[in-house]
Amino acid sequence: MKHISKSISFLRSFSYLSAFTPSARTSNFTPASQATLIKRTMATAMAKRLEGKTIVITGASSGIGRSTAKEFARTSPKALKLIVTARRLDSLKQLAEEIKEEVGDGVKVLPVKLDVSNPEEVKNFVPSLPAEFQDIDVLVNNAGLVKGVAKAPEIDPEDINVMFSTNVTGLINMTQAILPIFKKRSDGGRGDIINIGSIAGREAYPGGSIYCSTKAAVKSFTDALRKELIDTRIRIIEIDPGQVETVRCLDLRDRNRANIEPSAGILNCAVLR
Repeated sequence: MKHISKSISFLRSFSYLSAFTPSARTSNFTPASQATLIKRTMATAMAKRLEGKTIVITGASSGIGRSTAKEFARTSPKALKLIVTARRLDSLKQLAEEIKEEVGDGVKVLPVKLDVSNPEEVKNFVPSLPAEFQDIDVLVNNAGLVKGVAKAPEIDPEDINVMFSTNVTGLINMTQAILPIFKKRSDGGRGDIINIGSIAGREAYPGGSIYCSTKAAVKSFTDALRKELIDTRIRIIEIDPGQVETVRCLDLRDRNRANIEPSAGILNCAVLR
């Protein structure tokens, strides 16, 4: 009860609680009802702050990217534009249908076939978008992969190239493609870049030297970019999940790659401004 009361006091400082009636601020609520009130209020605030936004999610055909697209749609189902990208266009179209069935026509979903490891495709990405989707507000750099579990000196050079071109170069190129949109805004620059890293970028593991290296590079790039844009309203965010139940992790588990069960999880990237 004490913890929840402190939470209520903290949340009252935000303008979106100003609509509460005096009776809503009394202590007559039970802890459970107060917790529910907080949850609903924050959900409403997130929905309003996402309203009218245009969001790009790379690697959205499965796993974290797919779940993130659905979470954004559920959070702001009335006025949102989602650009979902991946190499598998059929999976993206299926995702668009699932979102439409769940939340209706309030969320416009644009599936785009895109290989972030291909610099030319990334370069042409924004110019090829319909005009109504070009004013992007949020970029979720999620596309990434792991290939092989070999240890040095037996690592396949092709695996090295593929992982770095997707996990690192692809992420950087996508950032450079979208960042000019953020910087040209009249208020000095505004937008959100969410980079999906990994705890593997902080704690390396045997057999994962290349994958871990790519995620360490993502962390360094994110940290540097944040400092470069510190005087703007462009926010640079890194999310470092542990092992998540994705197609990739299930495949690794099936080959006895992992020593622990993947944790089931959905990434909720609600952007608060």
